[in-house]
Amino acid sequence: MQLKWLEWAKQIQAISQTGLAYSKDVYDIERFEMLRNMSIEILNEYTNVETDQIRTLFANETGYATPKVDIRGVIFKEHKILLVRERIDGAWALPGGWADIGLSPKEVVVKEAKEESGLDVRALRLLGILDKKFHNHPPASSHVYKLFILCEIVGGSMESGLETSEVGFFAEDELPALSAERNTEKQVRKLFEIVRNDDREVMLD
Repeated sequence: MQLKWLEWAKQIQAISQTGLAYSKDVYDIERFEMLRNMSIEILNEYTNVETDQIRTLFANETGYATPKVDIRGVIFKEHKILLVRERIDGAWALPGGWADIGLSPKEVVVKEAKEESGLDVRALRLLGILDKKFHNHPPASSHVYKLFILCEIVGGSMESGLETSEVGFFAEDELPALSAERNTEKQVRKLFEIVRNDDREVMLD
């Protein structure tokens, strides 16, 4: 569940960012700047992060505020799912990352699978679009949509990348410690279920 103060801070930041993008009146601009500073103060009060760092990471974007998009590849082989061990936390995740400007979701998942697992894949179909706030992820400063895309292996060989230290396939009853920031056990088990039953369902929040 989202922390209420964090949810308020994100909403205030989004309102201020959008207001600053479209306002022409100097008094409105001043008020939206005050709202942006208020969102920074909230995070500064409830976290150990310095104000300048919060401003850089949380409140530095311009234009209409929209959610970030995290794209994950779902790759099965002999009823086992591909996971990569993240160097940043030592836990396991579906290969993937943030959507890139100029690339389609399919292109992103193919690129991420290659970079993180060494495998060449072809994107087949969308399995789910989930809102991170509804799932048991750690609190985050961004509002995030997560896309899960089923892929098939077409080449390459398993090898770790710059952001990963190991690559492996895991059965549903032998899942390793998962990187909760990237995927939850409930999500991974639901992916097993959808693919096992050849279910055309698309997970959607």
